[in-house]
Amino acid sequence: MATASPLPGNPPEHRGLTYWMQRVPKELDALQTAPNKDAVHDLRVAIRRCRSVAAVIREVDPDPAWHEMRRLPKKLFRKLGELRDTQIMDEWVAEHGAQNDKLRVALHNFFQEREPKLLQEALRLAGKFDEKSWQRLERKLRKRVRLVPAGSLAAQCLAIERLNEAKELHAKALRADKPATWHGLRIGLKKFRYTVESLLPQQYAAWSANLKRLQDILGEVHDLDVLRVIIKQKATGETAELQPEWERTIERQRSARLQEYRELAIGEDSVWNEWQQALAHGKRLETAAIARLRTTARAADAHPLRAAHISRLSVALFDALGRAHTAPVFDDADMRRVLRGAARLCGINLKGTGKPPRKAALRFLLERPAPPSWTHKEWELLAWTVRYHRGAEPKTTTDSAFARLHEDQQANVRALAGVVRLARGLRKRKIERDNGFRVEKTAAAVLLHVPGLVDSAENAARLASAKHLLDTYLGKPLIPKPASPPQLVALPSPADNQLPFAAASD
Repeated sequence: MATASPLPGNPPEHRGLTYWMQRVPKELDALQTAPNKDAVHDLRVAIRRCRSVAAVIREVDPDPAWHEMRRLPKKLFRKLGELRDTQIMDEWVAEHGAQNDKLRVALHNFFQEREPKLLQEALRLAGKFDEKSWQRLERKLRKRVRLVPAGSLAAQCLAIERLNEAKELHAKALRADKPATWHGLRIGLKKFRYTVESLLPQQYAAWSANLKRLQDILGEVHDLDVLRVIIKQKATGETAELQPEWERTIERQRSARLQEYRELAIGEDSVWNEWQQALAHGKRLETAAIARLRTTARAADAHPLRAAHISRLSVALFDALGRAHTAPVFDDADMRRVLRGAARLCGINLKGTGKPPRKAALRFLLERPAPPSWTHKEWELLAWTVRYHRGAEPKTTTDSAFARLHEDQQANVRALAGVVRLARGLRKRKIERDNGFRVEKTAAAVLLHVPGLVDSAENAARLASAKHLLDTYLGKPLIPKPASPPQLVALPSPADNQLPFAAASD
């Protein structure tokens, strides 16, 4: 399928969050100065892009400013939406039906009566809009959006998540073919479009025409579905006999638009496949998912270098336990990936939640979608590992949320959280090296040889609590020991080489 490409030497114009947040006050002034249809549309578009980008970045950055930015224009945005829908449907009705069509006249009168009231309410909300707070948020979020640089792997990961969600809605709409499913797809496609526009400007330059066309098609389908409901309400009395003809007209128009959508969106050369193939996949997709986790760590961890050190120690411990085949979990590459991600997130601290830090982190992570290439079960395991990487150990009492996990999942949480706890303990004991760990498995215990560990009563006491959860999982004590220095082998001297061979004894 042919797509538009940016001209060589001309980088695509990047309209990111800062651009649209700065547009909102300008469009607000335009609406208040000349409240025409274009002003309504332009202000609504600017607000919608800001809110869409905020919803995406919130998935990796828990800063409350993203929620505040979405909340601030919410009422105005909804009222502008009602007004814009009324204006579009009135235009459509004016283009269809005969001049003396009584139902057409009734609908037009309804929209004409409704529009001034909606416009007045929109202008009232526009006058109350807190521009100072909006400008303050723009200055703050201008810095925070840099956590996801345009074109980065983390940006691709967020776009892929929106793409996968939209593709699921696409499949659902094709199966059910109901107004609600097509409307859901329309919203999903908008989220994907604005994510690409803000975070992947190079791809947006090539895809914008098809993205806009699909969005327009689905928008028109939605307007026709809403109009059909209004017609059922207004077709009473002498206008009731005109209702079937109007519904047939709506169905023809709707079917034509859906056919156009199918031509673009179904088949091997569909836009969905084009977009999927152009974004990260395979091993690169796994790397993009890790990049997303690192973004959250940078956003919410005041000590990212400490978390990175703990992550390196955790992975080194996991690999050493795997080489000794101490338990099946340590032979699983997927478990290693979960551990690596959980260890990088062990320092996140969410402010303003009113909950203990680790419980707040658990809730934040469970409310986020699993990264691409991860299963829901793996993402859940990561969240619970972060929850129990320090502090009180998990309990299996009946009123505990942990107790509601499957037994296998509980065991995996103990294993991975136990490794991170021990890594934290080793970091506090000044263990800097993340290589050279060696594990010996015996019938009575698991011996962990740690390079640089000082054999002292204080270290033994401090590490006892750090390793307790891992002891519980292994079913035997894990004993940290200083790694033995490498043995030097004495080479024979030249003089020894000159001695005659001794004769064999009797």
